[in-house]
Amino acid sequence: MSQESLPSDGGPGHPDALPEYAERVLEVTELIPPGRVMTYGDVAEWLGEGGPRQVGRVMALYGGAVPWWRVVRADGVLLPGHERRALGHYRAEGTPLKEASRAAEGHVPRLDMRRARWDGGGHTEGHT
Repeated sequence: MSQESLPSDGGPGHPDALPEYAERVLEVTELIPPGRVMTYGDVAEWLGEGGPRQVGRVMALYGGAVPWWRVVRADGVLLPGHERRALGHYRAEGTPLKEASRAAEGHVPRLDMRRARWDGGGHTEGHT
């Protein structure tokens, strides 16, 4: 997927600047309180633009400078390849987890989405 797959920025900008959509996704990510998460689809819905794949693409390209572990898959599975780092953040922040069964590969817990999911309540300024 290329950068052109991101929703339109609405005009040309500085070549080193983040696309407007990416800036908006990262801003929402920074609003998510410690111990809570939003899905890729939740972020897209919050913005009223794009979809889960576009949000995922932004996070993959630009998410390292924000609390990336707070934007997650809807099924609560930890980001492949980053499970241990994310798990450290979740445990430090008190994010609700469902412990893995002994049969689960690597015994990596999942997020307890029912308890961890944040609906954006209390942070509506800038919400479109």
